[in-house]
Amino acid sequence: MFLMILLAIDTSGKHGSIALARAGERAGDESDVEVVEVLPLAGGTFSAQLVPQIAALLSSQGFTKNAIGAFVVGSGPGSFTGLRIGLAAVKALAEVLGKPIAAVSLLEVCVFTSGAQGKVMAALEAGRGDVYVGEYEIPAKAGEVSREQLVARSEFLSQAKGWMVVSPDGGLAEAAGSAGLSVSVVPPISAAGLARLGWRKIQSGETVTPAELEANYIRRTDAEMLERIGS
Repeated sequence: MFLMILLAIDTSGKHGSIALARAGERAGDESDVEVVEVLPLAGGTFSAQLVPQIAALLSSQGFTKNAIGAFVVGSGPGSFTGLRIGLAAVKALAEVLGKPIAAVSLLEVCVFTSGAQGKVMAALEAGRGDVYVGEYEIPAKAGEVSREQLVARSEFLSQAKGWMVVSPDGGLAEAAGSAGLSVSVVPPISAAGLARLGWRKIQSGETVTPAELEANYIRRTDAEMLERIGS
């Protein structure tokens, strides 16, 4: 017997995906998630695809939107436009259905997927010579807060000394390995991975309301950077 149907959405990058999953009865056990189906989303047209694809995914499994028990969404870092589209869709659906939302950091998904322990640094390509990094202690200590930031690639390689680096980006992994760092390459981020981590967050009460859901851009927008330069 399954307790909850999860709808997970990732629109953070050039390509995205949506996943439908069944979450089971073993409280706190993120492995008790069956990913039923994953649909890819082509980059550049998320706004046109997202809602019709969600409807198609639900219909293909014999569900209506009312079957959804909770939402999981990639909150960033990533494309400003992509993240806004995904979060707006989740906000609207969760508001109408009155369901909770688990907002998931893509950096945290990398760490979760890797299964690494100890001092773990997730790294994602940010463009413009920059890298998104997240520093985590696994297992987490009580009261400890992870740190996520945007750094130059050279700073990333220096900062990662003494950490296990996990990344789905081959170029970053190769650079880290060439610098003598410990590296684990993880599969590309997808909505399926978000669903598994999201279930853990839902079980531990780490959810938000539609009004509380915000993007985790890390990088300033171009408009914000221009405003800062002009101030």
